[in-house]
Amino acid sequence: MSLTGIVLFVLALYVVQLFLQETSRFRFDLWAIMGNRDRQPEPGLIAARLERAKNNMREALPLFLGLAMLAFASGKPDEAANGAALFAAARVLYIPAYASGLPVLRSLIWLAGMGGLLMMAIALF
Repeated sequence: MSLTGIVLFVLALYVVQLFLQETSRFRFDLWAIMGNRDRQPEPGLIAARLERAKNNMREALPLFLGLAMLAFASGKPDEAANGAALFAAARVLYIPAYASGLPVLRSLIWLAGMGGLLMMAIALF
C-alpha cells in the first residue's frame, strides 16, 4: 500500500476510535449520543480504556502525520511506507489490546508502533 493510502487508513482509524469511545461511554445508546450530551455518564471500564487508547492515538498522530508529510516533501514516500504500515498495524492491534486490559501485550504493541515511526524517520535520511 502507498504512503497516501496508509495515511488515509490511519485517519479513518482515528475516526473509528472517536466513534467507539463516545458510543461506549453512552453504552451504545445512539439516541443519547444524538442529544446535546450535557449530562455525560461516568465511563465504564471499557469506555475509559477506549478513551485512553484514543488519547494515545491523539498523541501519536501528529508524529505520524509529520513524518509522512516530510516523506512526501523529500520525495521518499516509498521508503517511509513500511514504517507507516507497521505503525498502522500496531494501532489497529492496540485498540483491542487496550480495551481488553492486556498490559504487557498492549505495551509491546505500542513499542511496535513507535518502531514504525522510527523506521519512517530513518527513511528520511
